[in-house]
Amino acid sequence: MIAKTIRTCFPIAAAAVSDKAEDINKLNVFPVPDGDTGTNMSLTLASVVKELSSLSADADMEAIAGAITHGSLMGARGNSGVITSQILRGVAEGLVDATDPATSADVAAALRNAVKVAFKAVRKPVEGTILTVLRDISTKADSCAKARESVEDTLDAIVVEAYQSVARTPDLLPVLKENGVVDSGAFGFAIFLENFVAAALGRTAVKTEDFAATFDASADSAREGALDRVKIEANDDWEGSEYRYCNEFLFKADAPFDEEECLQFLASMGDCELLVGAYPDYKIHVHSNTPNLVLEHMLQLGQIYEVFIHNMDMESRERTAKIHEDQDAAPAEPAKPLGFVAVAAGSGEAEILESLGVDVVVSGGQTMNPSTADLLDAVSKVNAEAVIILPDNGNIRMAAEAAATACTDKQVAVVPTKTVPQAFSALFAVLPDSSLEDAVEAMTEALEDVRDGEVTSAVRDSQASDGSPIHAGDVMGIIGGSIDVVGSDVKQVTLECINRMQEDEEGDSLTILAGADLSDEDFEDIIAAIEEAQPDLEIDSHRGEQPLYPVIFSIE
Repeated sequence: MIAKTIRTCFPIAAAAVSDKAEDINKLNVFPVPDGDTGTNMSLTLASVVKELSSLSADADMEAIAGAITHGSLMGARGNSGVITSQILRGVAEGLVDATDPATSADVAAALRNAVKVAFKAVRKPVEGTILTVLRDISTKADSCAKARESVEDTLDAIVVEAYQSVARTPDLLPVLKENGVVDSGAFGFAIFLENFVAAALGRTAVKTEDFAATFDASADSAREGALDRVKIEANDDWEGSEYRYCNEFLFKADAPFDEEECLQFLASMGDCELLVGAYPDYKIHVHSNTPNLVLEHMLQLGQIYEVFIHNMDMESRERTAKIHEDQDAAPAEPAKPLGFVAVAAGSGEAEILESLGVDVVVSGGQTMNPSTADLLDAVSKVNAEAVIILPDNGNIRMAAEAAATACTDKQVAVVPTKTVPQAFSALFAVLPDSSLEDAVEAMTEALEDVRDGEVTSAVRDSQASDGSPIHAGDVMGIIGGSIDVVGSDVKQVTLECINRMQEDEEGDSLTILAGADLSDEDFEDIIAAIEEAQPDLEIDSHRGEQPLYPVIFSIE
């Protein structure tokens, strides 16, 4: 059953990667923008498909695993292809002793083996790549197995995790964030995995031209979350890699040799060195300025064949030119009637604002106020006829109003939000297709029902609103801009602030955001204390990840 499933589903998933190869290519910026990740992964997978097709109809899982291992090794192209080959080898070998039909425990064991094999092949694993996604889905599979979930639910869960992990790659690898892309190899791997699972579970294969939803809402949302971060841009300012040539070839050793010593030699020639396989057959990959020296050295140890040497500088220029062509040829989208710019200090805050319809989130807050120019630049990026700016801080309001006045090519207005939770309420108040005037009026009215609070620590001696002393390091509770509560514990101060606000005027709902320095455990403890003290208050809690303020909240 497992063998039959793999033989049936593998070609479908490989075809999906082939269909998206060009898009995957355009994402590639790491380790150099060589622009061939999609092509390399597709060719590697195609080699496996060919190897599988040559097996007899009754081939068992051991034969399937051998075909996958040999086919992916022989067909591996580029750094991404070689790593993909090791992932496939690890999964296939891990399934040889699986029960039939497979269980969630079998899936988890196969992925653990893939992690072991793939990470062993890479001397210097880098976070934010295909290896990170592999490890993340392996961890997810382990948790599913421990919970004794069905194999169907486990497969669905790892697809969701794969796309969520892809979406996180720019946060782990600076070069990705700088270039506005997710990791290309990770993206290609998620495409393969999703389509394989779709076929295995008897669903319609994902339409790769538009990624039409085929899974449940959570998987669809995860995919969209990753795709939202796939913003392919021309990379004109790339500084170039230290090494120009991508060298890869198959190698047949004349006799057993010191593989670690060979890897050290390859490392001395360049970077991204890989030596995978087992005596006598190996695949070798390295980026180097002297491919001739690499080949000469290996010829002393055995025979080389199927040699590919790519000039990555030329590939980078071709990639950039192609992206420019695509951008120039793409018709401009019509401007929508109304757009939004908001300011946020934390990544969690930004994600929530974007989910509520904010087009551009400007990084800033209490101690890092964005300038008028920053806000004008954000407004210019919004493809809308009119734009509303949400400053989300009293200190940013004047800069926002100055930006609104200075903008000449579109209508701009400011809704004077003082906190991010206020912005949430204001955005909920906007009706679809509202005019600028109606939206500003509705959003401003919504602010009247929002009372906000913040918890932070004093950096110097001062005094509270009632004249009591505040010492540096004290925890302060700020209600509506006034320091009304002083204590030594974040939970105690937060709870006292909320209790006072409820005594003054009882609200129905609480929105509360955890800061970057507040642990999940402490945040959950605070929520539990609020639930006990205010059982009638509906609580909406999120990670805001804002600096300096462990807790910010609003009551309506």
